[in-house]
Amino acid sequence: MNQYNAMRCIVAFLFLIAAHLCIAQEISDSLKIDGNYRSFHFMKPAFVTKGASLVFVLHGSGGSGQGLMKQTSNLLNTTRDEAVIFVFADGYKHYWNECRKAASSLANKLDINEGKFFGEMISYFKKKYGIDDSKVFSVGTSGGGHMSYKLALTEPKRFRAIAAIIANLPDDDNMDCTEAKKPLPVLIINGTADPLNKYEGGMMQSGTFVMGNVRSTDRTFHYWANLAGYHGEPMMTKLDDSDPSDGKTIERYTYKEKGHPEVTLLKVINGKHDYPNDIDVHVEAWNFFKRQLMKD
Repeated sequence: MNQYNAMRCIVAFLFLIAAHLCIAQEISDSLKIDGNYRSFHFMKPAFVTKGASLVFVLHGSGGSGQGLMKQTSNLLNTTRDEAVIFVFADGYKHYWNECRKAASSLANKLDINEGKFFGEMISYFKKKYGIDDSKVFSVGTSGGGHMSYKLALTEPKRFRAIAAIIANLPDDDNMDCTEAKKPLPVLIINGTADPLNKYEGGMMQSGTFVMGNVRSTDRTFHYWANLAGYHGEPMMTKLDDSDPSDGKTIERYTYKEKGHPEVTLLKVINGKHDYPNDIDVHVEAWNFFKRQLMKD
């Protein structure tokens, strides 16, 4: 090998190392919202891709963005070459100001401005990375699922679709948001044996943390289906039971017609306040979001 070719190989090798380091670089930043610094975390894109999608991945009550990021390595690895940025935002002191009126978190009591926070994050990623602000999504777990519901209820023009995991909408007596009542694609993943977010609805309370009444999963599902203009019964299919040892199976109920937003429920039989082993819920959410992009 001559000196020129050797140098080319070295340069190519160094480029690959640099690209790998760039892919693996975690960025943490914050925005000052009404006097409070609100933080968020994401993996720096290897290359700035104009027109990429933006997905907020929201932790549950008491959690953190970085904690959830560590649990979603499969999502980040499998989407490495896709035009999407996943953002793991932090709730105010680990909680979100969502639509449950009775929630005893400080975020709710202080009426923290979540709409402004998410709007500023969208602007941040549009300015720095050129994301397409018509391709913004949110997926959240538990309290993060309630935050995703709030974004769909109050900021529907900013979001293409949302997904809520182990979360039901607040019941009428516990609704603290003005509902825009605009149809959006919605994915719900709930367990039938959840002791906290009960499938049949009712009071939510964990120790001294009170969250008030929520609707049943069926009422939550049909709230979005009715907004989307669906009538009759959804299409039902059973997912493959890839892990029989966990005692859970999944049924998929879908409303999907041309000219209407897709509304899907994954009913996890014997699922508790956790994730089923048969699917990666965050990859499932991203696949759901991508289906909405195919309509462009």
